[in-house]
Amino acid sequence: MAEKLKIKLSIANRVYPLTIEAQQEEGLRKAAKNIEAMIQQFERSYSVRDKQDVLAMCALQFASQLEQKSIDKDQVSVHLEERLNALDDVLKSYLVSERSLK
Repeated sequence: MAEKLKIKLSIANRVYPLTIEAQQEEGLRKAAKNIEAMIQQFERSYSVRDKQDVLAMCALQFASQLEQKSIDKDQVSVHLEERLNALDDVLKSYLVSERSLK
């Protein structure tokens, strides 16, 4: 069974105690650090003082980044599939022409 860790993360001036798998610690700490940085950026840029509004803006920002990466990945997959199909067609025609020469 995986080792459990008890950690505390501070986000928006609140401390959140968590019990996590050891391998999750680095990712969670980086995520909390990124959230804190984004909170500070929103507070400076938009003069937002209500933490709930700032956290909602952070959530929207992270969710939109995740969705955009998913969209981009899908577009790359479609493009890659098209290129692989074209390459497959070229190879098939080459093999057919090679067979006809024999």
